[in-house]
Amino acid sequence: MHGKVEICGVNTSKLKVLKSEESLALLRKMREGDKQAREELIAGNLRLVLSVIQRFAGRGENADDLFQVGCIGLIKAIDNFNVDLDVRFSTYGVPMIVGEIRRYLRDNSSLRVSRSMRDTAYKIMQEKERFMLEHQREPTLDEIAKALEIKREDVVFALDAIVDPISLNEPIYSDNGDAMCVMDQVKDSKNTDDSWLEHIALYDAMARLTSREKTILNLRFFEGRTQMEVSAELGISQAQVSRLEKNAIKQIKSQI
Repeated sequence: MHGKVEICGVNTSKLKVLKSEESLALLRKMREGDKQAREELIAGNLRLVLSVIQRFAGRGENADDLFQVGCIGLIKAIDNFNVDLDVRFSTYGVPMIVGEIRRYLRDNSSLRVSRSMRDTAYKIMQEKERFMLEHQREPTLDEIAKALEIKREDVVFALDAIVDPISLNEPIYSDNGDAMCVMDQVKDSKNTDDSWLEHIALYDAMARLTSREKTILNLRFFEGRTQMEVSAELGISQAQVSRLEKNAIKQIKSQI
């Protein structure tokens, strides 16, 4: 997509850009039945579609397909924009274009999402479009949850389930050098250097125990046996099991 000039037969380097005042004037003419004004609005906002599809670059999707889908979102925005509200057309148009592209990507995604979760997500997207038509802005999660009479958490879960997957190797930042990828921003709080050192120290301390002490710790802490059950299996008293267990734990603590 990067550096591509012609998309769907349109020379993007020569796309006209309408000013906010020009768009508003054409929108008012269109409401009065001027079909030519509608065509000018579409042609004058194709660069807006082009800027939106740049957000989806690097996902292996065909730029021509995304551009066509984005144009559908643009047309919906033009046909449903309320000129009586004090809102810039781009403020309303961009979410509509993004929503149309995301719907396309979601429907063609290789990831499997449960039907109930997908149905909930579709209802949420429909409510978002209805809300935007009425208020010319995106609704909050609480507003969506209230309108659909579902929990706010369900809204979050449904929207997360249809989020487009992203590669760990996708670049997110570049400063005239090596690009920083998603992988570089992922933190592993479990497999840290300190964690590895603790595991090595524990393994070494366990190796110094007697076979009976190892057996007792295995039965007690890995198999969840009681001291009575361990004593019956090993043929020793519970007091001996308790003493050997405490001694083994004391040794391990002293070596870590």
